[in-house]
Amino acid sequence: MRHTVKLAGVIIGYSELEESDASLGRAWGPFRPGPGYELVQPVFQLFREAVPMRGGEPRDNDKLDRYHAARDTMGLSLVDDQGKVIRTSVIHIADYSPVVELDVLITDEDYWASRQ
Repeated sequence: MRHTVKLAGVIIGYSELEESDASLGRAWGPFRPGPGYELVQPVFQLFREAVPMRGGEPRDNDKLDRYHAARDTMGLSLVDDQGKVIRTSVIHIADYSPVVELDVLITDEDYWASRQ
């Protein structure tokens, strides 16, 4: 199923969220940036600067704190292929270009029931 990340109605990008762990409420997969990605890319690049190695330890806690504050106030939303908003607690784009991945914590019980 195609999932769309939006910011105030602007399409940021897409992912099939091929991987998931319902017990953690987490889904992830390759992310394809959309026309509005440049609006949020600086925030996710801040994360890459704070954690320069994918899966590594933070090297700059100040930048990491700034990233979390910016990400949490952006108001990103996740929408399914039917246009329904999926409730989330975190939407993270791991932008280690050329590899970009969407990682989402999903709190929507209906989503998990339909995914099984």
